[in-house]
Amino acid sequence: MLEELIIRYLPLPIHLLELMGITVITIGAFKAFYQYVKSLLLKEHYPVKYQFAEAMAMALEFKLAAEILKTVLVRSLQEIAILGAIVLLRILITLIIYWEIKQDNAENAPEYNSKQKN
Repeated sequence: MLEELIIRYLPLPIHLLELMGITVITIGAFKAFYQYVKSLLLKEHYPVKYQFAEAMAMALEFKLAAEILKTVLVRSLQEIAILGAIVLLRILITLIIYWEIKQDNAENAPEYNSKQKN
């Protein structure tokens, strides 16, 4: 009985989490593009790269949550292997995005601090 309920109702939260991830990355992309064009036209600096990277990382978190829930529905070893590979890739991509944000913050911190003092 519990297995039937899981099989019947678990796809809804999985699809909602994936939709949330898609929504976050879409809004983040449009917002980053808008800020990029605005900064080009007005010749002012805006951290578009950070904003978009954070949106991508957040979207990947939602997608990863959906993948974790999918593990409940897996029925074969081959499906587990595919799902495991997807989860590992998404974790790796998220870590790379966070690492890149951290590196850029470290590189731009002296430049930002000198602008703040002036």
